[in-house]
Amino acid sequence: MALLGVYWLVMVVFMILAIIAYWKIFSKAGEAGWQSMIPIWNAVVLLKIVGRPWWWLLLMLIPVVNIIILIIVMNDLSKSFGHGMGFTLGLIFLSFIFYLILGFGSSRYIGPGGVAAAPAYVPAPPAPGGYQPPAPPA
Repeated sequence: MALLGVYWLVMVVFMILAIIAYWKIFSKAGEAGWQSMIPIWNAVVLLKIVGRPWWWLLLMLIPVVNIIILIIVMNDLSKSFGHGMGFTLGLIFLSFIFYLILGFGSSRYIGPGGVAAAPAYVPAPPAPGGYQPPAPPA
């Protein structure tokens, strides 16, 4: 019976650490961290962070397809923070540790799927001397 109590204590600690890691990841991506505590909604927000549509959550309900979708999402999450395939493999096989590294490390969010957001439009400065219309034909 004591072993069961220890098991539940360890599980609660892991869940709390996972929520904290997700909170930090969401905050780095510009989302509200509290969203990490809401089941299902945190997956929708994660899909938004990696640039995938919300309905991919429905694909996660299909056996075998859910494994493929999860690998794609982990890869996109890795790219969204500027990491490569090695970090993706870490997220797949040691996800708990790599979520903490992503949340508390120096990684910066660069955009969904690793595509940096385009800067706001800045018009070019006017030509020196102003615009000179073309001369009429002679």
